[in-house]
Amino acid sequence: MTFDFDLFVIGGGSGGVRAARIAASEYGARVGLAEESRMGGTCVIRGCVPKKLMVFASTAPLLADEMRGYGWCEAELGHFDWKMFHEKLGFELTRLETAYTTGLERAGVEIFHQRAKLADHHTVELADGTLKTAKHILIAVGGRPALPGIPGEELALISDDLFLLDELPRRALIIGGGFIACEFATILNGLGTDTVQVYRGDAVLRGFDRQAREMASEQLKAIGVDLRLGANPVRMEKTGDRVRVFFDDDSSEVFDAVFCATGRKPYTAGLGLENTGVRLTENGAVEVDEWSQTSVPSIFAVGDVTDRVNLTPVAIREGHSFADTVFGGKPRKVNHDLIASAVYMRPHELGSVGLTEEEAKERGPVDVYAALFRPMRSAFPGQSSRTLMKLLVDPETDKVLGCHIFGPDAGEMIQLAAIPITMGATKADFDATMAVHPTAAEELVTMRQPARRHRPETAEQSEMA
Repeated sequence: MTFDFDLFVIGGGSGGVRAARIAASEYGARVGLAEESRMGGTCVIRGCVPKKLMVFASTAPLLADEMRGYGWCEAELGHFDWKMFHEKLGFELTRLETAYTTGLERAGVEIFHQRAKLADHHTVELADGTLKTAKHILIAVGGRPALPGIPGEELALISDDLFLLDELPRRALIIGGGFIACEFATILNGLGTDTVQVYRGDAVLRGFDRQAREMASEQLKAIGVDLRLGANPVRMEKTGDRVRVFFDDDSSEVFDAVFCATGRKPYTAGLGLENTGVRLTENGAVEVDEWSQTSVPSIFAVGDVTDRVNLTPVAIREGHSFADTVFGGKPRKVNHDLIASAVYMRPHELGSVGLTEEEAKERGPVDVYAALFRPMRSAFPGQSSRTLMKLLVDPETDKVLGCHIFGPDAGEMIQLAAIPITMGATKADFDATMAVHPTAAEELVTMRQPARRHRPETAEQSEMA
């Protein structure tokens, strides 16, 4: 059978773009790609990039306060011009979108700026009714924000909407305790919005190391976010041009804007999967094997739509590995077991790689090396924020099982720490590394005695200085 394309990619986000470009430019495949929205997907257009630029902007009040502690007595802020920032942000996102599009075009990829769905195992139907056949089809449509499932939820905004606001709300509610919710709380609070964050748990950032979670929760409160743990909204009602939110303690409050940051779900609705026999998992994600292949041999999937590890670098690696395997004759899998991540809060970020202390305890014996201190930069001006450096070590093999950093630029530090940990470094390897002084990161190579030892087999834990 003759096909229109060797590969057709549905979705122009990071994973799909990488797969399309590598297949076309490096392996000579005939590639088509359909994207219903803007090229670049969640990360470039409505996620990582604009979010982090907003985090940078929101840092100004904290920097001004810090500089006053260093002797800049007149370090004061003027008015934040949201419209100016928003316009400049729009130009930057357009620049990145153009770069993505140009890169694909130079590689010879044919782009269709419209929605596509599966018609059968080898056929894609575009929104205009055109049918395109392909030997291989790659689903890379990502995910979409999920709503909490309460009456009136249609009155709320989703995370995408923050980047589209004409003006900032005076008072906002953020529902959720994940990394998106915490970053948005940091942003809105720093830009001058009276920010309330509610989360049903007892500490934000479920899934991260418990000690770091508690520090993140305290930091949100310290910077002025009204963080309410153990709280649940139960319904919303429109009140003029504002929204009244009712909570499970029978209280209610009015907000200018309500943002739901209650997780994301794979974007599989209306994708035509019922025409192919592609299986879904219980939560609606496309089920794939270790090669990113679905239950249909000609159809593959990468990125958030598979709900394996929903991070941009993971989608990129999956897309590249797919192209190498299918078109390059270089079979390559992606290891999802050891992946670094970061939460971009302010003033301190949270960086994490490997097992948390709780996971390590469940796994077996573990020695916990932890340093909790006020870094030089914040201690001098009299700020109370503390930094955490933590290494989790297998006492039998000396292998470092995890690293967790809560402090300034933790995202940058965890990227570097992830390299030796991914290589299988031991605590002795860290100890043999000369420190760079004075830095906060030097604590990673100067901790000599465990702060505590967990020995599950004897249900014994010894606390050490």
